[in-house]
Amino acid sequence: MRILRQAARLATATALAAVLAATAGTLAVRAQNAAPQASPPGPSVEELVSAVVRIKTFINPDGRSVSNLGREREGSGILIDENGLVLTIGYLMVEAHAAEVTTSAGRTVPASVVGYDHETGFGLLRTIEPLKIKALPIGKAADLKEGDPALIAGFGGIGRVAPVRVVSRRQFTGSWEYLIDRAIYTSPPYPAWSGAALISRDAKLVGVGSLIVGDASGDNDNTPGNMFVPIDGLMPILGDLLANGRVSGPGKPWLGLNASELAGRLVVGRVTPASPAEKAGIRRGTVVVGIGGDLTATLAEFYRKLWSLGAAGVNVPLDVIQDGETRRIDIPSVNRLDHLKLKSTF
Repeated sequence: MRILRQAARLATATALAAVLAATAGTLAVRAQNAAPQASPPGPSVEELVSAVVRIKTFINPDGRSVSNLGREREGSGILIDENGLVLTIGYLMVEAHAAEVTTSAGRTVPASVVGYDHETGFGLLRTIEPLKIKALPIGKAADLKEGDPALIAGFGGIGRVAPVRVVSRRQFTGSWEYLIDRAIYTSPPYPAWSGAALISRDAKLVGVGSLIVGDASGDNDNTPGNMFVPIDGLMPILGDLLANGRVSGPGKPWLGLNASELAGRLVVGRVTPASPAEKAGIRRGTVVVGIGGDLTATLAEFYRKLWSLGAAGVNVPLDVIQDGETRRIDIPSVNRLDHLKLKSTF
């Protein structure tokens, strides 16, 4: 068994080195015959993936997200500074009242909730003391192109690293009033995607794992893969998250309905309890026709029209079909974060 584990470890390391070596001067190669003027060697493979940690969160029992995400959640996170700041995908920690972080060396440290952003889907935690491991440098997702090699690293050390390809950069539209313009889609699929790090061939963090998908290429060819949130969305909001736990300002209008595109229609599949949509009488099976007389046949059209009305709090004239009748229902929108049971510190 030890021989098999060593062989698997060697195979993973070989694949990792092959990806990282695609760019001259990257961390994978420490050539002993390098010229005297060569750049200093980067971190080892082990140092690179040690920045990916395990997170476990404990959610407010009254949290709005408990019914569909549960009271205890686990996944990966990425250390992004030397003082214990951990980036993850937000659904793992939203409404958490406590958290803990475990390193690949087995050290477990309590962590506090720093902030959450619904628009990007990012969440931040901070350990109560430094983890004494190297942070993963932040890169630029904008530089990623279709066909580029990359690595996915989930918690668990080098054995949880997998080489992938970027198969598309395109819009992602989620049924929960969520849209990303240039999401990163990779293949083959990685099973432990939640909060996993997408690492570019220059050994920098370019995305955070969000979903597994059945059509990563976008060509309807049933190419399975994963969707990653581009890291470029973090820096514009990082200051606000660190200072206030959320992005400043009123935010975008939110209704609290989950809809799907079915036969050219937007059909509501779920309504968030106590949300503006539920209070206004929207229910499962309601067909969303448009907003204020403007037809919306896709979720992207619907969201863009909704968000163009103004900031959270704006009245939304939603055109729907219920019980075979077309009607308009005026819904006062809210900021999604004001609906959640967030920790008092943010």
